[in-house]
Amino acid sequence: MQIDEMDCGATCLRTIFKFYGKQVSIQKIRDACQTTKGGVNLLGVSSAAESFGFRTFGIKTEVDQLEKVQLPSIVHWNQNHFVILYKIRKNKFYVSDPGSSTLTHYPRDEFLESWCSKEKEGIVLLLNPSPNFYNIGKENDDKKTFLNWRNFITYFSNYKSLINQLLIGVAIGSVLQLLAPFFTQAIIDIGIKSNNLDFINLILLGQIMVFLGSTTIAFVRSWILLHINTRVSISILSDLLTKIMKLPISFFELKTHGDLMKRMEDQKRIESFLTSSTINTVFSFTNFVIFSALLSFYDLKIFWVFIILSFIYFAWVSLFMKKRRELDNKRFDIETEDKTYTVEMFQKINDIKFTNSEKQKRWHWETIQTKLFKYKTLNLNLSQIQSGGSAAINQIKYIIIIYLSAKGVLNNEITLGTMMAIQYIVGSLSNPLEQFIVFIQSYQDAKISIERLNEIYEMDDEESNEQQYYKEIPDNQSIRFKSLSFKYIGAGFKPVFSNINLNFPEGKTTAIVGVSGSGKTTILKLLLRYYNPNSGEITIGDKNLNNISHKVWRESCGVVLQDSEIFADTISGNIAVGEENPNQEKINEAIRVANLQDYISQQPFGLHSKIGVTGKGLSQGQKQRLLIARAVYKNPSFLFLDEATNSLDAKNEKIIIENLEKFALKRTVIVVAHRLSTVKNADNILVLDKGELVEEGNHEYLISQKGYYFDLVKNQLELGN
Repeated sequence: MQIDEMDCGATCLRTIFKFYGKQVSIQKIRDACQTTKGGVNLLGVSSAAESFGFRTFGIKTEVDQLEKVQLPSIVHWNQNHFVILYKIRKNKFYVSDPGSSTLTHYPRDEFLESWCSKEKEGIVLLLNPSPNFYNIGKENDDKKTFLNWRNFITYFSNYKSLINQLLIGVAIGSVLQLLAPFFTQAIIDIGIKSNNLDFINLILLGQIMVFLGSTTIAFVRSWILLHINTRVSISILSDLLTKIMKLPISFFELKTHGDLMKRMEDQKRIESFLTSSTINTVFSFTNFVIFSALLSFYDLKIFWVFIILSFIYFAWVSLFMKKRRELDNKRFDIETEDKTYTVEMFQKINDIKFTNSEKQKRWHWETIQTKLFKYKTLNLNLSQIQSGGSAAINQIKYIIIIYLSAKGVLNNEITLGTMMAIQYIVGSLSNPLEQFIVFIQSYQDAKISIERLNEIYEMDDEESNEQQYYKEIPDNQSIRFKSLSFKYIGAGFKPVFSNINLNFPEGKTTAIVGVSGSGKTTILKLLLRYYNPNSGEITIGDKNLNNISHKVWRESCGVVLQDSEIFADTISGNIAVGEENPNQEKINEAIRVANLQDYISQQPFGLHSKIGVTGKGLSQGQKQRLLIARAVYKNPSFLFLDEATNSLDAKNEKIIIENLEKFALKRTVIVVAHRLSTVKNADNILVLDKGELVEEGNHEYLISQKGYYFDLVKNQLELGN
C-alpha cells in the first residue's frame, strides 16, 4: 500500500518491480518520480520506470485495446490517482489499487466510469522490463551495464508461450520427417516386392498427409517467428536508442552518422541469430539426433563413417573463423565510411555544385566503392575455398556411404529398401550439418556485433545512477566560472582556458566578444554541458553545475547556437519541440518576440505548414527567427544566444533585439556576438583574447578606455584612432 496519498504513482511502480522479481525502496522510486507536494504526473512515473530499466509508452486509448496490451500496466484513475490493471478476463477488469488493502475487480461499465470518466478513451502507461532492469542490485567492478547473451535472452521472456509452441512444432515436424525413410523402405521392400499397388497407394497417401502436416507447421512457425522477431527487434533497437540518447553530447561529436547507423544495424544480426538461426538450429539439431540414431540402427559402420567425416568437415570450416572475423571488421569500417560519405554528399550537394567539385567528390566515392569491391573479392575468395573444401569432404562422405550400402545389398546384409532409406537419412543429415555451420557463422557475427555495441553500452551515461542530482535550480541564479581550465580532447590541443574566472550576474545581460577562436562559443558549450571542465568549477548560485540534473538545467535554458537545427516538422512543432499539445499563448508570444507574424501569415497552412526536409525551405534569417521563437517558448530562466541575429536584416534585427531586451528582463542572459548592435546595450561585456579575460565593463566604459574592445568595434562605430 502507498505510505501517503501522494505516493500512488511510486507505489504502483514498486508493486510492478516486485511482480518482476525486484525489491526497490519506495524512497528511491519517489526520488526518481520527482514526487512533489502535488503528487506526480504520468511523465514522472514514466521517467522513473525508465531510470530503473523499463521501456515505457504512454497512450490514450479505448477500452477494447486494453485486451491487446501487455499487463500489468498503470492506468489513470478518476483523473487524480494511479492504479495497476493486471488482468482482464470475461469482461472483468482486475485492479491493484495502492490506496486499498485488497485486490479488486470491476465490471466493464464500472471500470470505464473510473478510467475514462465521460470520454471514450482513457490513459494507460505500458511497461516492459529491459535487460537493464534485471541488473538492479547486481554488483560489478565498474557499475556499468554490459551486453551479454543472458541480457539478450531476457528479451524473449515475454514470449514463453510462443516459444513453447515453436518447440512443439519442431518436435512434431521432426517426428513427421522421421516417417519418410520408413515410407521409402516400405514401398520398395513390401509394395514393389509383393506387387501390391493398393499398399503403395496407401503409403503415398500417408506421404501426402505428412507433407501437408509439415507444410502447415512450417507456415505457423514462420508467423510465430515473425511476431517474435518484430517485437524483439523493436525492443533491442529501442534499448540501444535509449542508451545512445543518455550519452553526453560530446560523444556525438566523436562519432560519425555512418558509425552510429552501422552499430544500430548490428542489432539485426543479433536478433537474426537469436530468433531465426537459433530456432532453425534447434529444429536441425533435433533432426540430427533422431536421424543419427536411426542411421546407427540401420548400419553402425555407415554411422561411424558419417560421424568421422562430418567431424573433419567441421574442422575444415573452423579454420576460416579467424579470417572471417578480420574481414567482418574490415567490412564494418568500409561500410561506415561509405554510409557517412554518401550522407554527407547529399546533405552538402549545394556546396559541391557551387564549388564545381562534383567530379572530385564522385571520384572519392568511387575510391570507397573500390575498397568495398576489394573486400567483397577477399570475402568471396575465402568463401570459395571454404565451400570448395566442404563440398569435397561431403562428396567423399557420400561416395563412401553409397559404396558401403551398395556392398551391403550385394552381400544380402541389407535390403534395397534399406539402402534407399539410408540414402534418404544421409541426405536429411546433410542439411542439419550445413545449418550448424550457418549457426556457428551467425554466432560469430552476432558476437562481433555485441562487442561493437558494447563500446556504446560501456560508456558512462550523461547522468550517473550513482550520483544524486539537484532537481531544482537554486534561487540565486548568478553563474560563475571559478579557476576553470578546459582543453578539447585530442593530442596537441592547447588549453582553451587556464584558471579563468568569469561572473554572469543574475537577472542581467552579459555579452561576450572577441576574435574567432578566443573561446566565446566554448563558454556556452561548457554551460550547456557539452563538456566538463578539466579543473575548476561552474556554479549556479551556491550549487556546482555538475550536481544539477542535466534535464532540469536544460529545461531552464533557452538556447540559440550557430549549429542549431530545424526539424522536418510543422512551424508549431519546431517552436514547441517535444510537446504534443503546445500552449497557444506561449507560441503567440514566441512568434511576437521573434517577429515571425508576417512569415507565418504567408504560409498556406499557417502554424501547421511543414518546413525542413519534408516541407518548405527556410532562409538563414527565417531559420534564426524560428530558433529564437523556440528558445522564447520555453520561458527560460537562462537565455544563451550565440550569434543569434547575425543572419537578420537590419530592420528585423532592430525589432527582435528590442523584443529580446524586454523579454530578458529579470533573466540571466549570455550573448555571444560580433555585431555592436547586439552587445552595446548589455549590462556587462566580457572581452576575451586567446582564452583570457582582457577587459570587462559596459559599452560606454570600454569605449572610453580605447583598448581591446575599442579596436574590435571601431570599424562598426566608424571612429578614428
